[in-house]
Amino acid sequence: MSNMIDKLKNLNLNDDDVVTLSYSEGVDVFVHNESEVETALEETSVVDAYSELITTPGLKVKTTHGYDAMDSLRDTDLLEEYPRDHSGFSEFVADVIRENFYDVDVIEYSVEKYDYKRGFCTLTASAKLTAGDIFKLQPPINGWDVSVKTSHGTLSLS
Repeated sequence: MSNMIDKLKNLNLNDDDVVTLSYSEGVDVFVHNESEVETALEETSVVDAYSELITTPGLKVKTTHGYDAMDSLRDTDLLEEYPRDHSGFSEFVADVIRENFYDVDVIEYSVEKYDYKRGFCTLTASAKLTAGDIFKLQPPINGWDVSVKTSHGTLSLS
C-alpha cells in the first residue's frame, strides 16, 4: 500500500470526498527554436505518470475541467489504434497524449524564458478522484501532490 494512501486513510475521509492530485516536473530547454514543450514531453515523466493513473482499471479520473479523462480520449477516437491485446495500454495512452498534446489538453505547461535562447518548461498534470476510489483501487499516487478539502480548510500532502 502506498504511503500517500495511508496518509489519506488517516484523515477519515468519506468515500465521496474529492481528492485533487497534481504531478509537476520541469526541464531546462531551448526557447529560440520553439521546441520547449516537445523537449519537456521527452525528458519528464509527467505524461507517463498521468497515463498510468488514468488507465488504472475501474478508476474514474476527472480532469480539472470536470470531464472523465479516459472518455475524452475515447470520444476523439484517439485510442482506436490500440491492438486490444491488453498489454502496454498505459504506454499506448502516454504516446497518444504526447503525439496529440495540444489537441487533448489534459496536461498544462508553462515556460520561463531566461533570455532569447534558454528557459525552463514545466509540465503539470492534474486529476480529481474520490477518496473511495483511491481506497478501493489503490492507484499509483506516490510522487503526486495531494490536496483535499476538509471542514478546516484545504489540506495539502506531498
